[in-house]
Amino acid sequence: MRNATHPPGGGGRTGTFSRVGSVTFIERLARIPHYSAGADSAAAAARQAETVAMLASNESPFPPVEEVVEAVRRAAGEINRYPDPGAGKLRRALADRYDHPLGGIAVGNGSCEILLAAAEALLEPWHEIVYAWPSFSMYPHLAAATDAREVTVPLTDRYRHDLDAMAAAVTDQTRLMLVCNPNNPTGTHISSDAVAQLLERVPGRVLVILDEAYIEFQTVEDPDASLELLRRFSNLVILRTFSKAYGLAGLRVGFALGSEEFKAAVDRVRQPFSVNHLAQTAATEALRHQDDVVRRVEWNVVERLWMEEQLAELGLDVADSQANFCWVSLGEHGEPDVVAALARAGVAVRPGQALGGSGHLRVTYGTRGENERFIEALRGAIG
Repeated sequence: MRNATHPPGGGGRTGTFSRVGSVTFIERLARIPHYSAGADSAAAAARQAETVAMLASNESPFPPVEEVVEAVRRAAGEINRYPDPGAGKLRRALADRYDHPLGGIAVGNGSCEILLAAAEALLEPWHEIVYAWPSFSMYPHLAAATDAREVTVPLTDRYRHDLDAMAAAVTDQTRLMLVCNPNNPTGTHISSDAVAQLLERVPGRVLVILDEAYIEFQTVEDPDASLELLRRFSNLVILRTFSKAYGLAGLRVGFALGSEEFKAAVDRVRQPFSVNHLAQTAATEALRHQDDVVRRVEWNVVERLWMEEQLAELGLDVADSQANFCWVSLGEHGEPDVVAALARAGVAVRPGQALGGSGHLRVTYGTRGENERFIEALRGAIG
């Protein structure tokens, strides 16, 4: 299934992007979609309410543990120096945590930087990139920025990856496949066994990035079950982040587990010093507090079940989420009107239209008070 759907902003646009005097920017810029952050929704809500329930960005509503905050406080006195360009301490801590060779661990300014670097290192204009849609809204940037061809495969009617269709979409020109698991924005999860079956069908020349930004929140299997696949498939890279389960979204630290060749490739195409000193310090300390991750996951499960019950009582269909957010089908209720009503009530969510799924809402699980505020505002919005 090739180009079955087109993500918003991806492909098809022509003409120059902009002019400054006689300077003309490259035509490719016109095809790169604008990344609309969840904070944009919060700003809209903040203009209409004194306080905002920030349920738009899949952040943790809880700050990091005090030991992480204190480590950052101490490191702040050292910011007159450049950060370690190789992030040695952090990478060694990750190697110990995940039992992965140090030379195969790349870190980045969030996982987005590693994704963009991977595309730059792999894709020529005549190559193809395969991914499901709707999925992470950064994926369309990869093809647009490299002039590669995007091949998007629709999710199933239950918002899951169609792995058979994705495998069938691979051609001689395919060089990169992205699998977001749990999927953003739907929250649905596929097992490591299913991922293994996909990898068995994908040629070794195709790099498969398993984007596991939310993997800690799923309770279907061991969050580290996929790590065994790295030993079986040399064309696999696992991508994770400190922004979600570790509560470090404001510092932007992502990492990749893969081959030494992959690390060397992404390091070659991106700027030096991409992960700042405070971010490296915080992430290294956060790895020592796996009990904090467990607490966040336990809290998330409680709120996920509560939210699903409340939404079911409102007669709304919800995807089977294994993440820290839910994907809500609004049915006959108009998305723009519902989003506007929520904003007036001081509740910021992500509109599905901005994420490739018009007629839906993506709602991050907040504190119980924030979740109750959302449900009450939604009840009023849909009558």
